[in-house]
Amino acid sequence: MDKVLWTAMGGADQMMQAQAVAAHNLANASTTGFRADLHAFSSYLVRGPGFASRVGVVHQAAGFDPRQGSLEQTGRPLDVAIQGDGWLAVQAADGAEAYTRAGALRINPDGLLETSGGLPVLGDGGPISLPPSTRVEVGSDGTLTVVPEGLGPEAAAAVARLKLVKPDSAALQKGADGLMRLPDGQAAPADATVTVASGALESSNVSIAESMIEMIQISREFELQVRLMRTAGENDEAAQQLLRAA
Repeated sequence: MDKVLWTAMGGADQMMQAQAVAAHNLANASTTGFRADLHAFSSYLVRGPGFASRVGVVHQAAGFDPRQGSLEQTGRPLDVAIQGDGWLAVQAADGAEAYTRAGALRINPDGLLETSGGLPVLGDGGPISLPPSTRVEVGSDGTLTVVPEGLGPEAAAAVARLKLVKPDSAALQKGADGLMRLPDGQAAPADATVTVASGALESSNVSIAESMIEMIQISREFELQVRLMRTAGENDEAAQQLLRAA
């Protein structure tokens, strides 16, 4: 196989992977608390017989964008937005501790506090369970205060506290489920400096304009690789014709 055809084919494949990342980010531009995936390209020399004169490209993940999204007021008592750095601890589907910025919370029929996706929200002692109540409020430090059913406002009592953590963003790994985790299943300690705003949600930090521009640029690069493959094919046909004529 001609080296230019192999190189162009590899480049086109890497562009398709990059386009998938850009499309995924764009699709989550309205997802609460979403952090855009970052990616990058690196080059390498194509090894083989003779002098290594060809250079290939490799697409690779580069973590996530840690920038905070804008806060949107909802007025809903169980909506919380992390202010500044920090994460809300939840129990992932595999039972391990994970972290999210998506603070649209709800109480399920069993009294467990969970995310809009059905993941249990963790407190200092594990998943948070709330008693039947007529009102639930979330303080800036994550304290959950409830007014039990059948009682007045004077009976309000703090019953739990959200586990808010602030690990180094560089140490977090983003899973396919969109949740952040520490390596080797480690659990971050609660951090009292993390605060939340109740009645608000954090929007995605994806820039629609930037994502659209990126997708256009990647599409053009993909088209360039395809043209190179066509050129390689045309050169091969021309060489065969010359050999037949000889």
